[in-house]
Amino acid sequence: MSRKKKNKEPELLHAVTVSDMAADGLALARENDKVYFLEGAVPGDVVDARVYRDKKRYAMAQVTRLVQPSPDRIAAACQHFEHCGGCKWQNLSYEKQLQYKGKQVYDALTRLGKISLSENVPVLGAAEPYHFRNKLEFTFSPNRWFTPEELADESLVKPQAGVGFHLPGRFDKVLHVQECLLMDERMNLIRNHVHALAEQHGLTRYNIREHHGLLRTLTIRHTTLDQWMVLLMVGENQPENLELVLNSLATDLPWITSLLYVVNTKKNDTLYDQEVLVWKGKEVIEEQLEGLRFEISAKSFFQTNSRQALRLYEITRDYAGLTGEEVVYDLYTGTGSIAQFVASRVKKVVGVEYVEAAVEDARKNALRNGIDNCSFFAGDMKDLLNDEFVAIHGKPDVVITDPPRAGMHPDVVEMLCRLGAPRIVYVSCNVATQARDLDLMREHYRLVKYQPVDMFPQTAHVENVALLEKI
Repeated sequence: MSRKKKNKEPELLHAVTVSDMAADGLALARENDKVYFLEGAVPGDVVDARVYRDKKRYAMAQVTRLVQPSPDRIAAACQHFEHCGGCKWQNLSYEKQLQYKGKQVYDALTRLGKISLSENVPVLGAAEPYHFRNKLEFTFSPNRWFTPEELADESLVKPQAGVGFHLPGRFDKVLHVQECLLMDERMNLIRNHVHALAEQHGLTRYNIREHHGLLRTLTIRHTTLDQWMVLLMVGENQPENLELVLNSLATDLPWITSLLYVVNTKKNDTLYDQEVLVWKGKEVIEEQLEGLRFEISAKSFFQTNSRQALRLYEITRDYAGLTGEEVVYDLYTGTGSIAQFVASRVKKVVGVEYVEAAVEDARKNALRNGIDNCSFFAGDMKDLLNDEFVAIHGKPDVVITDPPRAGMHPDVVEMLCRLGAPRIVYVSCNVATQARDLDLMREHYRLVKYQPVDMFPQTAHVENVALLEKI
C-alpha cells in the first residue's frame, strides 16, 4: 500500500523587503536566490508573508503582516480595494505608478525585444487618475461574496444577492459594490438604483450555475459629451418586471441618453449574437476627438479612457510623419478611430479588422465625419493581408498596427517585413508581446523611439507607441 504524502507546511517569510513591481499588479522580493511574487505589497514595504504556490525558481505569496510600510505606500481611496482586485496599484502613489510602468516598458523592450535603449522614457500620465473610464460592466448574482470581516460579524444581516464584479477564481459569486471610483459618480447612482429596485420588488438575479433569474448584467457607458448609455441584460423574459426597471431608470434618472435592453436566455453573457432593443433615446451615444465624432453602439469597441485615447492618437499620428501623400494601412482598426484621426493628412487609409460589426461602425463613422479616403475591410488579418490585397489597395508608405493583447500573428509579422513600408507605428496594450514582435522584425526594422501612455491608472497596465523604421 502506498503512503500518502504529507502536505508540506507552507513557507513563511519574515521581514522581507519588497524591491520591485512585477506583472499583474504583483510586487517582487528576492530571498536566498529565489524570487517571490507578493500580493498586497508595494516596493519599499517590509512584510511577513505566507507562500501558497512554491516552484523551483519562484514562489507566490500573500502578505500576512506589514512590518514597515514603504514611504511610497498610500491609503487606497476605494472602500473595496482589498477585495476587488481591479485596481491593484491604488496603494501606490501615482508618481510611483508611472515610474514602475515606465520600467515595465523599458524592461520588456530590452530583455524580450533585445533592443539597446539609451534612456527609460517617462510614461505620459493621466490628468485625472480616477473617474477616467467610459465603460464598466457589472454582474448580478443571487450569491454575494462576503469579506472575512462580514463573515465574522454575527450581528450583521447578510443579504445574499448583489451586483458588482466577479472575483478571481469565483465565477459564480460577485463582490457587491457600493462605489467604484473609476467612472463618473452617476454610474454609481445607476447601479445602486437598479439594486435597490431589485431588493424592493424581489426581482431575481441570474444564477450562472442553474441558468435562471431575471437581472443578469448592467453595462454603463458615457462620453465627454455627457451622453450616457445603459444596457440591461436579463436572463428571462419577464415583461412586467423588465418594464418596472426600465421605466424607473427613465423617470428617475432622466439624463440617461440611451436606455437599452437585451433578453439573453443562453448560458453565456456574450452580447455580439444578441438583439439589442431600445427602450428610450437612440441606440448609440457619441464621442468626440478633435473635430471628429464617433457613434458608439452597445456592441462597439472604443478606448475606455477617452481623454488619454486622444493623446495616444496624437502621438501615433505624429510618429507616422505624414505629409499628405501617404497610403496608410491601419491594421486591427476596430471602429476606425485611428484611421479617421489620420485621414485628413494622408492620401488614403486602408483599415483591416476581424470583427465585421466593428467595420460597419467604422464605415458609418467615416461617412458621418465626411471622410471619403478611408476604406475598411473585415477578415482574419493573417489571411486577408496578402499579395493580392496589396496589389488591389497599393503598397503602404506607413503601417499603423494596434493588435489585441496577444500581439500580431507570426504570418502578419512576416507579411509586414515583406511589404517593407518605410515606417511602422506599433500601438500596443501589452508591451511583452510588442517586444516579442519587434524582436521578430529586427532584421528589417529598427526601433527609433517609443512613448508609453497610461490609459489605466491604478492598474499595472500601460499602452506603448513605438516607431519603427525600415533598415
